[in-house]
Amino acid sequence: MEGVLKTHATGSRKTAAARAFLTPGKGLFLVNNKTPEGYFRRPTLVDIVMQPLVLTGTVGQFDIRVHVEGGGISGQAGAVRHAVSRALIEYNPEFHPVLKKAGLLTRDPREKERKKYGLKRARKASQYRKR
Repeated sequence: MEGVLKTHATGSRKTAAARAFLTPGKGLFLVNNKTPEGYFRRPTLVDIVMQPLVLTGTVGQFDIRVHVEGGGISGQAGAVRHAVSRALIEYNPEFHPVLKKAGLLTRDPREKERKKYGLKRARKASQYRKR
């Protein structure tokens, strides 16, 4: 059962936010008007971005345009993966169990912990000296 022809969804990770637009097509994938390989430059990050398509077996079936901003490239890759997963479900709800089992629909809640006063970072203190 295939739903709407054009879908969109948002995804986020750390401080990065992505909007994914999904249409049936020939497999064009653009992240901020670049290919995933050209934008992320790391094979592991490209694999993260492609994970929802590989799991659902839809590589090459959709034209996907993603606009992502905020955070670093690792957080952006996670945000793109989250957005694409949500867009796939909006297009075809039958993908939900597969993506849910893989954990791609859960928004990763981990954020950077704030720096505390008297410390060098969030938890790093200066070394204690007894003598």
